[in-house]
Amino acid sequence: MNGLLVAADGATFRGTSIGADGITTGEVVFNTSMTGYQEILTDPSYSGQVVVLTTSHVGNYGVCGRDAQAARSYASGLIVRSLSRRHSNPRADGGLATYLRENGIVAMSDVDTRRLTRHIRDHGAQLVAMGSGATESELRDAVSAAPSIEGRDLASLVTTSRRYVAVAHGTRRGRVVAIDLGMKRDIVEHLTTKGLDVDVVPATTSVAEIRAGDPDGVFISNGPGDPAPLESTIATVRGLIGELPVFGICLGHQVLGLALGADTFKLPFGHHGGNHPVRDLQDGRVRITAHNHGFAVDLWSLTDRPAPGRSGLVAPDMLPDEVTTPFGRVIPTHQNLNDGTLEGLACVDVPAFGVQYHPEAAPGPHDAAHLFDRFCDLMGVC
Repeated sequence: MNGLLVAADGATFRGTSIGADGITTGEVVFNTSMTGYQEILTDPSYSGQVVVLTTSHVGNYGVCGRDAQAARSYASGLIVRSLSRRHSNPRADGGLATYLRENGIVAMSDVDTRRLTRHIRDHGAQLVAMGSGATESELRDAVSAAPSIEGRDLASLVTTSRRYVAVAHGTRRGRVVAIDLGMKRDIVEHLTTKGLDVDVVPATTSVAEIRAGDPDGVFISNGPGDPAPLESTIATVRGLIGELPVFGICLGHQVLGLALGADTFKLPFGHHGGNHPVRDLQDGRVRITAHNHGFAVDLWSLTDRPAPGRSGLVAPDMLPDEVTTPFGRVIPTHQNLNDGTLEGLACVDVPAFGVQYHPEAAPGPHDAAHLFDRFCDLMGVC
């Protein structure tokens, strides 16, 4: 069947329906990964988003249950340029098109994804409605009625409904409480591989409930959408800073920034993909990292100076050297080399740090996996 996408600004894109029937809405973003479409679809961080894959040929290695990052799919929709008609992979359980239909994912192929990506880049991430069996007028009505990502608590829709424990692999070295804002399975796997019991708790878990587990540290996970509405989680993290070692990634990094008193802001089209260059401001090394976020922490909000404008290549002076918070000094540790935004922060006077990207990657790259060792060192369990 023919498929149609209508954006909030009126742009239209046509293609072929390859997934579930019907209409879906969400914020359209482009992802620059060349592999990992199943991990993307099952990453709770993509809740509320329609994903455009910039790689041209998708589906050639099929799908595999072991690669899923959650028990179900979370992305609102998928758009590709060309869908492979067959797959070849001894690990595969089936093909992508069948997976899309069986999991109720509205998807389109034969779309001019280059034009769509350039449109997102030039006009920003925005709401879209897409699907088959609907007129352009019906899709325009659907996108007009769709809820915005900004100001919406999406983490509460994807967090675990109950507390559970993932047991350490091998020799047990410690115990971590993981606040689940939409956590991927591979993150839990990285922590348990380090010899840590992982006590996974819902996003609204209180300080007292976390302390009752007597953890060696607290991990704040990735997740979808705007961090600002997560007032309960921000208050909990604020109550834990200085009491226990804290490590936050992606949405967890943003929650940590808000708990420290900084502001967050929405990026024009976000960072999505497995090939984003990030500079480590401590040693100058550049690592290729995996991203999925549409918001960023603004450390300049903790100073009396405005953020400087960019002139030429991204330089460290686009970030403040150090800021003062109610918990002491905080320094930027990592910077995105595409736009200069903050990619990591660390507290100098208390044991807490965060990074904006995904060090566990899933499916890759793995340049930043050492950050889990840093968390173990901070807890003193390695």
